[in-house]
Amino acid sequence: MTVAAQMLSTYPSDLGGVDRDKLTACIEACFECAQACTACADACLSEDMVAELTKCIRTNADCADVCDATGRVLSRHTGYDASVTRAVLEACAAACKACGDECEQHASMHEHCRVCAEACRRCEAVCRDLIASLG
Repeated sequence: MTVAAQMLSTYPSDLGGVDRDKLTACIEACFECAQACTACADACLSEDMVAELTKCIRTNADCADVCDATGRVLSRHTGYDASVTRAVLEACAAACKACGDECEQHASMHEHCRVCAEACRRCEAVCRDLIASLG
């Protein structure tokens, strides 16, 4: 059992009707994607053709920040506000789509971009899945 799952299972109150498994998957995907994007941006900075990767680096940094913030917001349940949660998830899915699209353009030349694009796609999918389950 992951730490996110353990923390959710110990929460003393109701989660406001949010699907615990989807919430757990989303929290984990957000933090995983934030790490992948941070590492990808750093790897891009080490490439010989760094000037050609400026947009990728910026998109990675933005996505990492949005994913990190989303994971933290989803980890808090006291005083839950569904409209805020939905907005944060929409922003995260959009950032992941943009970053995944950008990294895919470089994936054939840079393995770190391929790995990052896959993490972004997973995170986008679980964010959208959680949004759909919110009703």
